[in-house]
Amino acid sequence: MKEVTAAVIVRNQKVLIAQRPAGKSLAHYWEFPGGKLEVGETLPQCLKRELKEELNLDATIGSFITASRFEYEFGTINLNAFFVSIAPDIEVRSNEHEQIKWISLAEFDNYQFPPADVPIVEALKKLKLG
Repeated sequence: MKEVTAAVIVRNQKVLIAQRPAGKSLAHYWEFPGGKLEVGETLPQCLKRELKEELNLDATIGSFITASRFEYEFGTINLNAFFVSIAPDIEVRSNEHEQIKWISLAEFDNYQFPPADVPIVEALKKLKLG
């Protein structure tokens, strides 16, 4: 089983989501930025590193939201989601995704997320974002 991290970045009551690129597993699905845990890393260290690599962000890892385990054809993942803070004036650009978007909680149903991300989406829908 692979341990994977996911960032829930909130700005102006909207959440950052990213679209997986063509040619990768789950291509064109939307996800929360993050990635796979490397040997010797904690989950927060992994997420901080992945956000620097994928989005060139210096992030502050906040509170744990939830974990979701899902068995895909390519293997089982345990997805660990955290709230993440970034500087409010930073323009976010992706180095790895087809596109990124800021969406409100009401818009989540308009996007297709991988099965492992769905419990995170459901947890966020129950919260009020500020």
